[in-house]
Amino acid sequence: MANLETYYKNSQDLSTYIEQMNENKEALLKIYNDFSVPQDDERINKIKHKDYNKVLVISEDWCGDAMMNIAILKHISELLNLEVHVFHRDQDTDLIDQYLTNGKSRSIPIFIFLNDNFEQENVWGPRATSVQSFVEKTRKDYLPSKEDPDYEEKAQQVHTVIANRFKTDSNLWKDVYNSIIDKLLNP
Repeated sequence: MANLETYYKNSQDLSTYIEQMNENKEALLKIYNDFSVPQDDERINKIKHKDYNKVLVISEDWCGDAMMNIAILKHISELLNLEVHVFHRDQDTDLIDQYLTNGKSRSIPIFIFLNDNFEQENVWGPRATSVQSFVEKTRKDYLPSKEDPDYEEKAQQVHTVIANRFKTDSNLWKDVYNSIIDKLLNP
């Protein structure tokens, strides 16, 4: 199995990743342009003194969570002068299998914060707590059981509702920002 340095060096820098996106590029850039980082966030200066230099993101273009979270990470990386590279989850599942959500799900995005020696300092993802609550509540309120003949159709509708909210809800964006910043302060 490859180490984090190998994965990082065999991944795309963030600009190239965004440039080559097909499915969620426009939405990611809209979120990035519409989101404003809180002014004078004192936590940023505290984080600058930590050993974060790089971020290895595990992602895929089709993922709505990645669309929203990477837009916010881009702001954070610019504030902290972090180099961000994106590794495609499905290219080599050995990497994501080291960062399973709840020990079983290959959920993305995962942000692996590294020092200059490519050693893991911190990990964030795939969702902020409030975003997870919103997704769980939306699924609970609108999805029938998997045995229901309308399940697939309803699941697609729920996916659309969630994705649209990710694209427009600045409160969710703020929650993602705060979740990442708080994680970086308190590994």
